Amino acid sequence: MVVCVALFAGTCPGGSAGTEQLRSPGFAAEFAAPLDDVLQALKEVLEDQIIHGTQVFDKEPTLTGAVAVDSTPLFGPWQGLGQAFYKIRKDAIAPRHFLESGDQGTIAVRYVLTSAGPDRTRIRIDAVYVENTRRRVHASDGTVESSEYKVIEERVQAIELAEQEAADAKQRRESAELVKQTLIRQREDETTRLTAAQSSVQDLEQKVNAMRHEVLRRVAPPGADMKAAPFRSAANLKTLAAYTEVVIVIVTAHWFGVETPDGQRGWLPAARLESLP
Repeated sequence: MVVCVALFAGTCPGGSAGTEQLRSPGFAAEFAAPLDDVLQALKEVLEDQIIHGTQVFDKEPTLTGAVAVDSTPLFGPWQGLGQAFYKIRKDAIAPRHFLESGDQGTIAVRYVLTSAGPDRTRIRIDAVYVENTRRRVHASDGTVESSEYKVIEERVQAIELAEQEAADAKQRRESAELVKQTLIRQREDETTRLTAAQSSVQDLEQKVNAMRHEVLRRVAPPGADMKAAPFRSAANLKTLAAYTEVVIVIVTAHWFGVETPDGQRGWLPAARLESLP
């Protein structure tokens, strides 16, 4: 996003080009973007070998052959805030959109970047054309500056779009990872609960088996008579075959009150019963 775009009048310094000075419209704008993003976009424009917004022949609408330089005598040293950058194109013949330009000379474009905050950057662009022989300075009518700005703006937008896409992709990866970790934790929780349940079942089975061994006995071979009372002279209720399992109901020193699988109760000598295997 770009805000506060403005043309302003300013003096194009002649430097070593001579003492003649012209009023140049120049160009100023403020990007709603951090300095690093605008600087990246500007460096791409500095290296594109084009002076945008001008030409020397009608059949060649793009003026190529420009190079980035650290400084140029066509502009005096920059004394203001921010950092200045330069691009020049030598041997341009009467380029378009420079006032009363003629002969052959050099086009120079100066860009000044200034940070206006964490996410705001100001840019100022000036362009001049200086003839090789007479050293006359010709100011741009503003077309070069606005065209250079437009290309920088497009590069800034492309950079911000790429950053947004990268941020979105990162967010999608983080979301997918969060879902993955959530599923893993859920599986771990389910495994823990299942393990605990299995452990509880095993504990219960062990307790049941322990209780079963405590209250169950089986008749020792070759079998035994179940009595109506805990006495040898008591009446026989039935004869139980060897290995018949019975439930212990009453315990005395020598006799066990038992219950058979069919629900009948009686007494068996303790010596005639054995523990389950």
